[in-house]
Amino acid sequence: MNTDKPKRYTKRKKILVSVFILFLLLVGSGIGYAGYLYNKTSSIVTESHEDVGRENESSPLRDGKVDPVEDNVSVLFIGVDDSEFRDSENSRSDALILATFNKNKGSVKLLSIPRDSFVFIPPLNYSTKINHAHAHGGPRATIETIENFLHVPVDYYVRMNFNAFVEVVDALDGIWFDVPYEMEESDSNDKRDAIHLNPGYQLLDGEGALALARTRKYDSDVERGKRQQEILKEIANKATSASSLFKLEDVLTAVGSNMRTNLTLAEIRGFLSYGLNEKVQIENINLDGNGGYMENGGWYYQVEEESRIQIQNELRNHLEVELLEESNNVADDPSYY
Repeated sequence: MNTDKPKRYTKRKKILVSVFILFLLLVGSGIGYAGYLYNKTSSIVTESHEDVGRENESSPLRDGKVDPVEDNVSVLFIGVDDSEFRDSENSRSDALILATFNKNKGSVKLLSIPRDSFVFIPPLNYSTKINHAHAHGGPRATIETIENFLHVPVDYYVRMNFNAFVEVVDALDGIWFDVPYEMEESDSNDKRDAIHLNPGYQLLDGEGALALARTRKYDSDVERGKRQQEILKEIANKATSASSLFKLEDVLTAVGSNMRTNLTLAEIRGFLSYGLNEKVQIENINLDGNGGYMENGGWYYQVEEESRIQIQNELRNHLEVELLEESNNVADDPSYY
């Protein structure tokens, strides 16, 4: 787990809480031609809204429904690959980032969850890779799996596909990023080795940025999660820059057709205080573990139990949810749901 102290960012960078592209656009819409962009954003959120399907639309780990204006809340960001070769509702999740927000502290914690993590999937009633949950039940199954695994309430979700990623980067005329190594990767249409990148600081278009975010052939699933966080921060940084002001409409269009969320526009606006807070702290955290093959021949990432409990307590404490007794710190518990 990354134990470095939380990094403090400049005002612009503090607005770019990792993958919160939609939130950033709402902040950006206040800079210029706000009325038009606000109306467009409102329409996009309405069209993209999709409830989880849980009782009272709230987590069973909560006493009731929360409000991001008043409460500490969590948001699960789900990245899926639903190109023309895949069914969007039955695709596996390719990226999972759980964010917790603390109103009083003005802080955000971002947890990247490796897609190959070996966990119990409640809808399947057996353990397998965490990214299988989405294929067998969409956002709800993914949320229930993470809540069962970490015992941390997941209040909201935002699901975006690879098309949104590529189109957003292209709408912003690319992002600058330091590519760590020479690499070849498939493009968004699964054309093998279609993307070839050399190491070094360079301007990446949507396909190049996606290839770098997706690849895990050259390091590990954990390092890929960290790289995704940094790439998404650069996207958000570009989206909030003055040079991108008049590109926001194109970015909104890219996001709108490729997103699903249970957040309402009023709830999204409740997060703006984090972006406008000059003292906001953003901290990236990760689960420790080891990858390897199991008896069934599959490769899995085994999260260390000590790390899981530590992250669980860290996130529950950040949400100011009562910590669990040690006897209740049991993952893969079929009876939890």
